[in-house]
Amino acid sequence: MSLCRILFVLTLVLLVYPAHLFAAHGVSIDGKLKYQMGFTHFDYVSLEAKKGGNLQLHDNGSFDKMNPFTLKGTAPFGLEMFVFEPLAVGSLDEPFAQYGLIASDIKVAEDKMSVTFTINSNARFSDGSPVTPEDVAFSLETLKSDKVHPFYPYYYQDIKGSKILDKHRVTFLFERPNRELHMVAAQIPVMSKSFYTDHSFTGSDDSGHLVPPVGSGPYIVSDLTQGKSITYSKNPKYWAENHPVRTGMYNFETIKVNYYKDQIVAVEAFKAGEFDFMMVNIAKQWARDMKGKGFEEGSLLKERFPHQNNAGMQGFLMNTRKEIFSDVRVRQALGLAFDFKWTNKSLFYDQYTRSNSFFSNSHLAATGLPEGLELTYLEPFRKNLPKEVFSTPLHAPTYKAKGGMRGNLRQALKLLAAAGWTIKDGQLKDADNKVFRFEILLVSPSFERVMAPYVANLEKLGMQVDYRTIDPALYTDRVQNFDFDMVVHVYGQSLSPGNEQKNYWHSEAANRPGSKNLAGIQDPVIDNLVEKIIYAKTQEELAAACKALDRVLWYGYYVVPNWFLNVHRLAFHKKFARPDTLPLYYNHIDLLMTWWMDTIENSDSK
Repeated sequence: MSLCRILFVLTLVLLVYPAHLFAAHGVSIDGKLKYQMGFTHFDYVSLEAKKGGNLQLHDNGSFDKMNPFTLKGTAPFGLEMFVFEPLAVGSLDEPFAQYGLIASDIKVAEDKMSVTFTINSNARFSDGSPVTPEDVAFSLETLKSDKVHPFYPYYYQDIKGSKILDKHRVTFLFERPNRELHMVAAQIPVMSKSFYTDHSFTGSDDSGHLVPPVGSGPYIVSDLTQGKSITYSKNPKYWAENHPVRTGMYNFETIKVNYYKDQIVAVEAFKAGEFDFMMVNIAKQWARDMKGKGFEEGSLLKERFPHQNNAGMQGFLMNTRKEIFSDVRVRQALGLAFDFKWTNKSLFYDQYTRSNSFFSNSHLAATGLPEGLELTYLEPFRKNLPKEVFSTPLHAPTYKAKGGMRGNLRQALKLLAAAGWTIKDGQLKDADNKVFRFEILLVSPSFERVMAPYVANLEKLGMQVDYRTIDPALYTDRVQNFDFDMVVHVYGQSLSPGNEQKNYWHSEAANRPGSKNLAGIQDPVIDNLVEKIIYAKTQEELAAACKALDRVLWYGYYVVPNWFLNVHRLAFHKKFARPDTLPLYYNHIDLLMTWWMDTIENSDSK
């Protein structure tokens, strides 16, 4: 999983009863659909998939709530994906297309000011009650309220409300036309109005016990031990078992998720047979730890699965709300101190590619110098932007082998001096003798080996820097409330960026707890470019706006760019079988949900 749109307003009559509608079993941004009306399954699933078996997964940390949509607390892994369903789902081999699930028909008004969903008459919640337009309207109203994580009302703010037309149809009304808002609307997870009328929306009862929610998805929560494990069991009366967008998927009878302290402990548990499948996101573990008897005998496998995902940006993110990071020259200096070349070779076994864009691994990444429509978008702000935006292609700091990092560190010292920081008595201080000191918060101890050499370089600049790993729940709370100096953060991107960009970069999100504008960016130029992305009318406009934004973010030096992979590194038990065709745009759990147990008897006896 993509996090706004605007233009003009028409009359209420046209909004509610648009004269012309485009009806479809699926929708896309450009009007093209790979799968036509009457399709039976996606190409990346198998009709030979067996049903059954007990899948064992893992997660790190713990959980303390049963509602994935609220701000406070941590929900268990898989709750939204396995229990709740949206009106439509995206296919994994098209960049921006969705096909109806709870919605059997989707009608977008010609003026793009509304979309009407016809609810599938077969759709049922796990308690047997039908999914109704009232449930859909309730879900929208709830997700625009103050009951949920602030991301949701922000993301859905251009959907101004709903109108129930009859017992099968509901219309969402838009504030202004937007080329993808009908798709944003179709992503809304549908909740049971009846369930949340009878139960607290927080996911617990009056005594604080966790209450499993009712949803329309393929699984129900059948067992849980708070913070330690949760078991999802296949709903035997799952309404969409043979639906075209579900055929060949969600093949396991049960999915149990066990919780571990951290990834290091989890790897050993995996090799000991405690769970069946894991994504390996630590290069050292992939190169050195995924070995042993199970791999030698062939009962455990590891494999790279290529993808075409937009890799976005991972980096050491600076909180510009803190005075110490308010000067762009200071932020640039911090970037010069990171030795990616050494880190990749010595710690990562040369597995990674350096990030040179906020839209890495995609056609939306800025390359060369700005031209055409991209330059047109940037030109009005030339006086307000660094000259490098127009003169220098995006490249992360590097060096020639002979000089090593010395040249970068000398350049960093010059930038720091220009910003008022000089070395006095071996420490970097400002004019008031304030020491340059900050803390790096980590959520995984595996990152400590990356931070150690980086901090050593920062100390060569006279900085006093500490790094420490804290409890995941505390980490989440501090990040959501912007209570940090620097963290490692990933800005995930899709091939069709939209509303979520406002949550990432816009001034409106800078001081809203729970937003993803962790850097605290407040820049009218960036605000303008975000709006251009959200309200782009064509793919050309979207790409130009993304590339322009890419350049401005890059030369704002809000993050120290890290690295990315164009493959998923997966380790798993030999017990699985899988389709012959890979999807194109997917995460590792999307992929796993197309697999099945090759020998059901063996998996059931585990």
